Amino acid sequence: MDLARSPLARPFPAMPAISGVTLRVARARYKNWDRADLTLAELAPGTAVAGVFTKSACASSEVELGREQARLGSARALVVNAGNSNAFTGYRGREAVEQIMAQVAEALDCQPSEVFVSSTGVIGVPLPRDKARAGVEAALTAQPCGWEEAASAIGTTDTFTKGAAASALIGNTRVELAGIIKGSGMIAPDMATMLGYVFTDASVEPAFLQEMLSRANDASFSCITVDGDTSTSDTVLAFATGKAGNAPISTWEDAGADAFYAALLDVCRELSHLVVRDGEGAQKFIAITVTGADSDESARRVGLSIANSPLVKTAIAGGDANWGRVVMAVGKAGEPADRDRLSIGFGGTWAAKDGQPLPDYDEAPVAKHLEGQEIDISVDLGIGEGRATVWTCDLTHGYIAINADYRS
Repeated sequence: MDLARSPLARPFPAMPAISGVTLRVARARYKNWDRADLTLAELAPGTAVAGVFTKSACASSEVELGREQARLGSARALVVNAGNSNAFTGYRGREAVEQIMAQVAEALDCQPSEVFVSSTGVIGVPLPRDKARAGVEAALTAQPCGWEEAASAIGTTDTFTKGAAASALIGNTRVELAGIIKGSGMIAPDMATMLGYVFTDASVEPAFLQEMLSRANDASFSCITVDGDTSTSDTVLAFATGKAGNAPISTWEDAGADAFYAALLDVCRELSHLVVRDGEGAQKFIAITVTGADSDESARRVGLSIANSPLVKTAIAGGDANWGRVVMAVGKAGEPADRDRLSIGFGGTWAAKDGQPLPDYDEAPVAKHLEGQEIDISVDLGIGEGRATVWTCDLTHGYIAINADYRS
């Protein structure tokens, strides 16, 4: 299935090399395609790791094992398989993952628990162990590659490669962060929502890295949605090699902790936005800002109710300023709201204030705004101080075409 590049695509950015990270790709041929579909990241001894994972009750073996491994806080390698999610495959799926872990651990002289595995693609087909073994062997002996090659190899229905980078000062030491991600459909916030990986040369204690990643996730990956469907394989991992030589950070009071977190949040937020920009069939990138809510979390839930509404998303696709659909989505969110205090706007123009349409409302500037690719929806509930922004895309015929033909 050849997919046209998303009109919302961003060019792959310049990305810094991360000391202690070596990337390689190989062709395991999990699907009938002529492309690299296995990525191996070799990590220096002593690399700290943190992770957030899907809450799906049908999670893959990769996710189940990854949760256990992340608690140990140490990583030496990451393997990502594209084309087969290995989810809902029982003991055969778990054995395939354990085989990969053992194979890489033997090659790198480390513990299998230090080898993280992710898989993405069709659900319900066991990962072919022969192809996995050959793919891993090819990756172990391949020449190192760059970030864009690694990002390309982890994609499935993605139409462009996705990466983000940032830097921070910890004391007098400059540290670098680089991240890659895949995601286009089956995207809804539930801890992670895609396969994403952030690498840094900073020295960060594992427990603190986990705290920061979880916080950054709440403000990024858990604030996006494409179609309201949460994957069985969703994973975001952060790896800190410690090769920059900074004094290790372990608490918010440590010098540079705030700066490092800001850089981590920047990378996570940019990666999450790129996923939305590549939403299957997407033509418009939509930011929904909810203010005046009972709490920040309540604002996020209201925002996601709007973002997940097929009626809202199709109206935006058609350039229709149908703010009544936003009213509907607020009302069904199950969060505190007062009809007579609700205000709704598009692109900086209020269409309704305090529970009723404005008598002098001019739809022309709103219609002009909706012709663009960057759409802003504002909702003020008028009952509190809670606020949140969530991001989504429109819903077009392209989404149906892609998913009606996905397994081919």
